[in-house]
Amino acid sequence: MLSRREFAGGAAALATALSTGARAQAPQEVKIGALYPLSGASAQIGNDAKTAFETAVDIINNAHPELDLPLGKEPGLPGLGGAKIRVIYADHQGDPQKGRAEAERLITQEKVTALVGTYQSAVAATVSQTAERYGVPFLSADNSSPSLHRRGLKYFFRAAAHDEMFSAIMFDFLDSLKKKGQKVETLALFYEDTIFGTDSSNVQRKLAGERGYKLVADIKYRANSPSLTAEVQQLKAANADVLLPSSYTTDSILLVKTMGELGYKPKAILAQAAGFSEQTFVDAVGKQVENYITRGSFSLDLARKRPTVGKVNEMFKAKSGRDLNDNTAREFMALLLLAEAIDRAKSTDGAKIREALATTNIPGEKTIMPWKKVGYAETGQNNDADPVLLQYTGGKFLTIFPEQAAVAEAVWPMSKS
Repeated sequence: MLSRREFAGGAAALATALSTGARAQAPQEVKIGALYPLSGASAQIGNDAKTAFETAVDIINNAHPELDLPLGKEPGLPGLGGAKIRVIYADHQGDPQKGRAEAERLITQEKVTALVGTYQSAVAATVSQTAERYGVPFLSADNSSPSLHRRGLKYFFRAAAHDEMFSAIMFDFLDSLKKKGQKVETLALFYEDTIFGTDSSNVQRKLAGERGYKLVADIKYRANSPSLTAEVQQLKAANADVLLPSSYTTDSILLVKTMGELGYKPKAILAQAAGFSEQTFVDAVGKQVENYITRGSFSLDLARKRPTVGKVNEMFKAKSGRDLNDNTAREFMALLLLAEAIDRAKSTDGAKIREALATTNIPGEKTIMPWKKVGYAETGQNNDADPVLLQYTGGKFLTIFPEQAAVAEAVWPMSKS
């Protein structure tokens, strides 16, 4: 029979063992896979995304009490004993099938807890299907194709707006110009042939019909085409009041350079972001597109109201030499939101993280975005991700629409010449 002292000692040893076991079960780090084009024509996009994620990792893994953001106050993930986030990168090279293979490698070999990506919507389509098959959450950081969240996937989530939301605000803007007496009657669609371009054009074609605009050009071109001469000649002949392009960076640069070579100066460009939101694009074409307009998820103007926006931008700029833009801001927030859900789940189990994502409810003020809030519908889409329109004027982007977010009046048309 055990003495009282022996019993107490055994109980204490058991408690210590249980406590040690519980601590041992909490991971020291949580691995998240990020899939981006890290080589090829879109390599700069992938490298900028890495910097955005590195900025988010810094905030998650270290204490930043000055930032009013999820996980900013204390180091690591409190729900997992202070575990740190580590991002493992994979290069999909803009190829959907390469993306599928890399997603599977990250899940089965690297044992990542969740996935984030992917810039190109066509790649997101295959990556998210792979994630679904393995029961691993995928957070779409910067993909805008509306078809992505309508496939019945349970592990797909997107915090940012999609092209139906973006296009709606673009047409709201055009409507507002007409009410002010501006001549806005004819439109030209110009879009690349992957899921991003085709989905974007389908939405814009529908909205043009519903709102009484005439399409005088509807041009689909091959993504990464070596020449756009024939297409630009068609645009020049159509001479629409507004050119609506949906193109990635290299195509955007080629489009504008070809317009210059052929002497085509659009009256106005209202772009579906993508390449048109990139500093690489602006550096390459310079004043050729002064006063062009792009839709966006993010505006640095918000720093005037929210100091956290400016502080995060300073952190990002210290690493990259660039300001946050539409893509990098979405990428930064995506990793932060994914880590926040993992923390609430208190687990690295895919099903538990999925449940935490599904119950996300974060006020827009706790992000760096102009959103009402972050909360996902049954489809995985955040329907409160309010977009804005930005005009590139005098070397910087200024918010011009909607009126409640605007800091400047729109210059319209784009060029008087």
